[in-house]
Amino acid sequence: MIEAEVHYSLHNFLRSQGEAAWHHHLTMARLVARGLRLKRSALIQVGAGSGYQGRYRLSYLAPALMWQEPVIIVASEKVQQQLLRVEIPPLQQWLQTDKKILTGDAWAYDDFQGLLIVSPAAWLAAQLAGKGFPTNIPTILDGVDDLEMWTRTQLTASIHTGDWDELMLACPQQVEAIRNARVQLTKAVFQHPINPYECYLCSHQEQEILDSLYQSLEISCIEDKAQRHSEDQFEQIAISSHDLWVPTAWRKFWQRPRDNQLLWATISRSQGLFSLHSTPVEVASALAPIWSRQPVVLIGSALDQEAEASIYRRNLGLGELTCLKFSDDRRENLIQLYLPDRLPLPNTPEFQTAFIEKVHSLLSLTVASPGTTVILVGDVPLKAQVGTTLAAEFGSRVQVEKTTLDERGILVTGWDFWRQHQSEFPTPQLLIIATLPLPSLENPLVAGRVAYYKHKHQDWFRFYLLPTALNELARAIAPVRDRQGVVALLDSRVLHRSYGSQVLAALSPMARIDYLDSSFLSPTN
Repeated sequence: MIEAEVHYSLHNFLRSQGEAAWHHHLTMARLVARGLRLKRSALIQVGAGSGYQGRYRLSYLAPALMWQEPVIIVASEKVQQQLLRVEIPPLQQWLQTDKKILTGDAWAYDDFQGLLIVSPAAWLAAQLAGKGFPTNIPTILDGVDDLEMWTRTQLTASIHTGDWDELMLACPQQVEAIRNARVQLTKAVFQHPINPYECYLCSHQEQEILDSLYQSLEISCIEDKAQRHSEDQFEQIAISSHDLWVPTAWRKFWQRPRDNQLLWATISRSQGLFSLHSTPVEVASALAPIWSRQPVVLIGSALDQEAEASIYRRNLGLGELTCLKFSDDRRENLIQLYLPDRLPLPNTPEFQTAFIEKVHSLLSLTVASPGTTVILVGDVPLKAQVGTTLAAEFGSRVQVEKTTLDERGILVTGWDFWRQHQSEFPTPQLLIIATLPLPSLENPLVAGRVAYYKHKHQDWFRFYLLPTALNELARAIAPVRDRQGVVALLDSRVLHRSYGSQVLAALSPMARIDYLDSSFLSPTN
């Protein structure tokens, strides 16, 4: 069976490399091979540290290359380059396989039996449209921590400044109605109070303006068609009038079902411009049909606290499938966790002052030790305040969300920037976290999703806020595991809230330390 062949070949290849192998290579490789043979889906969590390092990828490449039938791998551009330039060449040479390997956005040709590597955007676009790839082709998705975000991005329809001009060109008889709607929306949108996120849920008034514009265009479309057909066809014309003669961006925007959408706007106040967006609140209903078309192996870092990943599967529309969860190795991926007590809670007025004072005391311990320090602050105003305060004392060592950092630099960053750029920085000796990355209800998009869960009488904290925070937290500290560094978590809710135990589990493997001095930051520690 292919499981035994993959085990034997990968085992010998790993021995030939003379490097410390990931401890779970063979187990995962057998599971992937079994999935290919039985056409059975699986969900694998490799651990946040291993996910960041990417050492697990040989475990799915070996069975994919040895399998005699076609396989699709869905991976980001960065991972694709790692596979094509680093991982595949030596493995393929060792296995002595001549399987064709192609990259592209669509299926190669009818009798293709090779390995196709495709981007998440291209694969999702084809699958959501129900075309572009044959059914029943085993598909391996790497990096599915971001699958919900990929899907939501793919399903978001946007209207930008230029789209209004295109609409007027496409509907010359309705130029006045289009121009009036744009003026009314501009006035309404810019009346929203300023917030740090520069985005706003559309009000009932703004939705009515869009609905009125749609109705005007619809009537114009019906009248235009009626002039080209006999009167006995008019009823049929009216029924099909939803398919307006409008540019693609507008058609996509208006075709989104309103009951599962957030309608929101982004604003550039300095330029006096705004964009409209329609985004699905949940993606499970859109993804569910995809999983029945082909067997899939979904691979992520820290998707769920449970091995069965029940919440993750629920949010992604996944049914029953084989689930496997690996833990990071304690000997190689341990972090030292400093979790001080007696700090004010983040939602109190005293927190900001206490946090900045604590950061000062922690930075004083790094004076004699080489290495960078990263300070993660989710609150936008607090992030700016921390950057300004520290720059006054430490000068150019302090950078706020910039990728240029000297060897003893201090990076002040939000969660999004750190997630996107963490691999571009040297491994930090100290990672300071202000608060847990629970999505803020002050963010209009978060508030909109929470309102949807409440309307459905669902536990919005359990199904949305907490899983999002735990995944973000586990991935954020992953680089520190490379050097068994120190994570200082200054959110005392971990000690005083019922979900604190789940936070500590997401930080494992870790060694809790009750105090912190410069010896913990020594390179020899």
